[in-house]
Amino acid sequence: MAPYEALYGRKCRSPVHWDEVGERKLIGPELVQQTAEVVVKIRQRMKAAQSRQKSYADKRRKSLEFSAGDMIFLKVAPMKGVMRFGKKGKLSPRYIGPFEILERIGSLAYRIALPLAISGVHNVFHVSMLKKYIPNQSHILCYESLNIRDNLTYEETPFRIVDKIEKELRRKKVVLVKVQWRNHAIEEATWEHEDEMCSISPTIW
Repeated sequence: MAPYEALYGRKCRSPVHWDEVGERKLIGPELVQQTAEVVVKIRQRMKAAQSRQKSYADKRRKSLEFSAGDMIFLKVAPMKGVMRFGKKGKLSPRYIGPFEILERIGSLAYRIALPLAISGVHNVFHVSMLKKYIPNQSHILCYESLNIRDNLTYEETPFRIVDKIEKELRRKKVVLVKVQWRNHAIEEATWEHEDEMCSISPTIW
């Protein structure tokens, strides 16, 4: 039913309901009883909708648990300095580490042993920001150190220009360049406006 009908117990007098001859007036206890029945029906339907949405989310959710001494990767967010459609763009999620878990805080948080380079960041993280790492002697972990901010983001800078195209619109021409970002493979290169990239990093030209 519509919110108006749920609140007032009758349909809104819109042109859709003008063909109805009349409305039965509700007074006294009858109105209170019907209103209570409608409220119960709304709560039942809302509970059914919440249960249905929860079942959809549970299919994609997996429980993660760690113990002290486990090695994990920490999720950070690379941020570009390019404004696209009024919002800051993001590259693919990135993990740094591995780091050792010192202790478990509550049921969903863990204290991590962080290096001195990012010692300014609070060392307790939610389980959603962690990814399990199984140590293996054959693994060669080599990554550049990042300037991580307090909110676990770092500024992503362009590395080189891979390709360049010119698109012709109705009244003007737009030059796009394919940019490979630092700390990312060439497969993750993105198309950006040439003038914006010139203002952000003129040294890559």
